[in-house]
Amino acid sequence: MKIAVWHNLPSGGGKRALYDHVRGLVKRGHTVESWCPPTADQTYLPLSSIIREHVIPLRWTVPARHPANRLLPLSWNTATQLKAMEQHCRQCAAEINRGGYDLLFANSCMFFRTPPISRFTKIPKLLYLQEPARWLYEAMPRLPWIALPSPGKRWSHLTHLKTFVKHMIKLRGYRIQAREELANAQAFTLILVNSLFSRESVLRVYGIDSKVCYLGVNMDTFVNRHQEREHFVVGIGAFVLEKNIHLVINALACVTHPRPHLVWIGNVADPAYLAELQQLAHSLGVAFEPKLRIDDHELIDLLNRAKMMVYAPRLEPFGYAPLEANACGLPVIAVAEGGVRETIKDGVNGLLVEHDAHAMAMAIQRLLNEPSYAQQLGGQGYALIAEEWSVDAAISRLERRLMELAKYDIAGHLAHV
Repeated sequence: MKIAVWHNLPSGGGKRALYDHVRGLVKRGHTVESWCPPTADQTYLPLSSIIREHVIPLRWTVPARHPANRLLPLSWNTATQLKAMEQHCRQCAAEINRGGYDLLFANSCMFFRTPPISRFTKIPKLLYLQEPARWLYEAMPRLPWIALPSPGKRWSHLTHLKTFVKHMIKLRGYRIQAREELANAQAFTLILVNSLFSRESVLRVYGIDSKVCYLGVNMDTFVNRHQEREHFVVGIGAFVLEKNIHLVINALACVTHPRPHLVWIGNVADPAYLAELQQLAHSLGVAFEPKLRIDDHELIDLLNRAKMMVYAPRLEPFGYAPLEANACGLPVIAVAEGGVRETIKDGVNGLLVEHDAHAMAMAIQRLLNEPSYAQQLGGQGYALIAEEWSVDAAISRLERRLMELAKYDIAGHLAHV
């Protein structure tokens, strides 16, 4: 097949998945070419090392300095950003439409999860959607649609009126983004997702049926070196509130001395949240070592030396990190939420716990006290990756979906998929 790819991904699990997909498709003889805006991370696992990648301009426009613009809730107006992304995607689509491609394999956009390129390409088009724009539809930590607190008798005060106007402008931006993302999603021939949980999320958000196409781990990269385990636990995820790192710190504070220290690896950080974590760890006597944007060599070294991985993000759609840990022979303790329930089997490749610091602490303590059991879970996890979660199996799943899609023209409907 001749496959056009589009993405606007940062560093992290989504980009690793795309990189593995592209590399696997090329190895199987498919012709693949990519388009992206300059905002996509082109230094982390660059596709240009495998295929030709076109970086097409994305012309953000900053609002002019004017008193009225103080009402804008974002640094750029949502409608302006959407228009810029649409212009970028029109240019990409025009080039793709002239290229004789069998299909478009689009991936998520870091700004607008479902890109508008779906509306302009004239070939069958597939979106691999890691997750919808969760902050539009979930309490993270508060739903954006909820009305402001009632002002009571102060409704006519100037302060309240200013807050109310700002909120309404912000809310309009959210509604515009939700409208456009829905239209973009509906224009794709097929949406693939990473878990049954994500399939349900897409159905709730867009009212669209998607198909599950599980990801896999490259065991040539994530290697089990059978090293001696050291007295620390590891976690992976951006230093942001939804990754729930504070729960892990609170759990470790409940573990008896000498408690292991926590090494946490993230690709991005909210400075305020990271500072809160450091203060929390210090106050609880937990040794906390944050590591930001480390390379794969250091990541895999840490996964081969840690005693266990502890994983607690809120409603994570899939969770690459636990599988990568298993590939390195590491047992995983995870909160039983989201897509993690599909990858971590309690008592097989790790332990699932309630969202509770004491429950997590008990699981950590158990693996510390029973190193043979921890080793058993790690060994079973490694075997499970080889049997069910290898990257080759993931490429086969994706390739089958792409080949089925390529049989239909732009007006066709998928059947027998």
